[in-house]
Amino acid sequence: MSGENEKPEVSSLSFEQAVAELETIVARLERGDVALDQSIAIYERGEALKKHCETLLDAAEARIEKIRLDRNGKPTGTEPLDGG
Repeated sequence: MSGENEKPEVSSLSFEQAVAELETIVARLERGDVALDQSIAIYERGEALKKHCETLLDAAEARIEKIRLDRNGKPTGTEPLDGG
C-alpha cells in the first residue's frame, strides 16, 4: 500500500513542509488513537523532522547579517548579526 510509508526524505523538505508534518505528527500522538508500533514510527520521523528544522534554522541564522553604518548613517558593509 502507498501513502503513510512513502513519505519524502526529511532532508528534501523545506522548513515549512517539515514544520507542517511535525505538527501533524504531534497532533496524532496527542490524540492517542495510533497503534503503538505506528506511534513509535511516527515519533522517530518527528525526531528527524525536528533535527532537520534545527539544522535549517541554524543555517538561516548564520546567513543573517546586519548592515554597518558610518557616522552619517550611510551603509559601509555588513557583519554577522551576533558580532561573531
